[in-house]
Amino acid sequence: MTATSYSNNSSHPTTIAQALQAATRQGLERLDAQGLLLHTLGRSPHDRAWLLSHDTDALDADTLARFDQLCARRLDNEPMGYLTGWQEFFGLTLQVDHRVLVPRPDTETLVEWALQAVLGLQAPRMLDLGTGSGAIALALAHARPDAAVHAVDASPDALAVAQGNARRLGLPVVFSQGSWLTGHSGTGATYALIASNPPYIPQHDPHLAALVHEPLQALAAGADGLDDIRAIVSQAPAHLDPGGWLLLEHGYDQAAAVRALLQAQGFTQVQSRRDMAGIERCSGGQWPTVK
Repeated sequence: MTATSYSNNSSHPTTIAQALQAATRQGLERLDAQGLLLHTLGRSPHDRAWLLSHDTDALDADTLARFDQLCARRLDNEPMGYLTGWQEFFGLTLQVDHRVLVPRPDTETLVEWALQAVLGLQAPRMLDLGTGSGAIALALAHARPDAAVHAVDASPDALAVAQGNARRLGLPVVFSQGSWLTGHSGTGATYALIASNPPYIPQHDPHLAALVHEPLQALAAGADGLDDIRAIVSQAPAHLDPGGWLLLEHGYDQAAAVRALLQAQGFTQVQSRRDMAGIERCSGGQWPTVK
């Protein structure tokens, strides 16, 4: 069964309103259906009011077929970002595809905390580890034009997406390929802030089945999901300024474990921040000014 099945035996063409109703009857969220139809029509994703004012407009067969295909893919849990090619994040419109994880609104909690951590610092140096689409690094560079923002990813494909976003947005982020901080060994570079949204889902977690369309290497990290976070926590001190902050996104039930890792490594001011749903989504700590 396709996402939009029509029993239209009359000669009357299908209207915008009828197409949206058919999609929602198949189980698609109305906002998703509207977004996909706007994309199919080549209109701005912010033109939802236009759909209402043109709800009796007829759709041609080609438009209906393309809309139908997109709805079927969305019903198969393919992210909206992959279907439309873009994702809004922290006021920026990012281009995304299957090479990168689609940025989530929850990650804006990490960006907000990062900006607070460098508040009052002039021209801070900031590093985003596992940048993916470039979402965190580009949001930081946009909010702090005086900052020197660097970003690292192990995937050349992901870096290509991030660099494309940086060029399109005109944001001067410096990108490099590497596995967490290993590529920075011996450079002597230190940062006022290191932020990361690393993979943190346990490799056998049943929730991974619903994320089959996204790159596994950006999602899973060992038996308990903390392998990459352990690596970052152990490597970060050599690359932080005295008083610099390490901030990490993690799973809904991992805050206590991440705080313990930070404390064991010698970080101070260890704490967690909650996302919009009230879940402890990020944890971080400050590297001591005197060790």
